[in-house]
Amino acid sequence: MPRVKRGTKRRAKRKKILKHTKGFFLTKSKLYRSAKEAMNRSLRYSYRDRRTRKRDYRTLWIQRIGAAARNNGISYSQFMHGLKTGGVELDRKILADLAVREPESFAALVAQAKQHLSAAAKAPASA
Repeated sequence: MPRVKRGTKRRAKRKKILKHTKGFFLTKSKLYRSAKEAMNRSLRYSYRDRRTRKRDYRTLWIQRIGAAARNNGISYSQFMHGLKTGGVELDRKILADLAVREPESFAALVAQAKQHLSAAAKAPASA
């Protein structure tokens, strides 16, 4: 069986990995084996955390909406229920942005949610 020396292929592969780990701490950016392990770990974390970021933002939006709703005298769950019964289809990202940047608009939405909650409470429940 003929001997394979690999030459440029090996160098290119190693250069690619070392380029990816540029800026890592100590040997993780200098030595091939350490760099390869660090790169694999970093790729796993980045894949996982792209999904985690979505959860984190939704949590943040809910906290912001809840705080703004409490400032207007209604709980988060009652506010969301009032919006749903009123047919307002704004997602949590937009509601959180309104709560932070435009408190007057958010207060109008809270008033609308309260109105629909009281209307739903007065209507007889048909079972």
